[in-house]
Amino acid sequence: MGDDADFELFSGLQELSAGAFPKICPNCGRTYENLAQFLELTVPTGGRSGLKAALDDDDKPVVELFRNCVCGSTLMDFCRSRRDESADGQRRRDTFSRMLDVLVRRGIGRDIAHEELLRLARGERSAIIDNLLKAGT
Repeated sequence: MGDDADFELFSGLQELSAGAFPKICPNCGRTYENLAQFLELTVPTGGRSGLKAALDDDDKPVVELFRNCVCGSTLMDFCRSRRDESADGQRRRDTFSRMLDVLVRRGIGRDIAHEELLRLARGERSAIIDNLLKAGT
């Protein structure tokens, strides 16, 4: 990763998808121990970010992260909406705020960084964050 900002970015993304790891590919059995390994050892589906907005079983918004395993099988991870009012929801909002600060420290204007994080939360692509993630791997 290289610097503290990269570590904090991946750490924050992992917090947003807490509880999803280890993830095991049902096709080949490969195990991804954490989000950083999952992002490093898989590739986005269809050359896009692999992010998609959806609803969970309780009709609450989530972001689905689709990636292809090295064997070619498509895997998915969930990132829950930051609008959850529970204690976990507040923790995720704090993480969003922290990730905003990380992006600002990386030289991205606060308004732009906020919009890019919201894009990801809506399941849209963020070329700026995609580039930061590519540079960190």
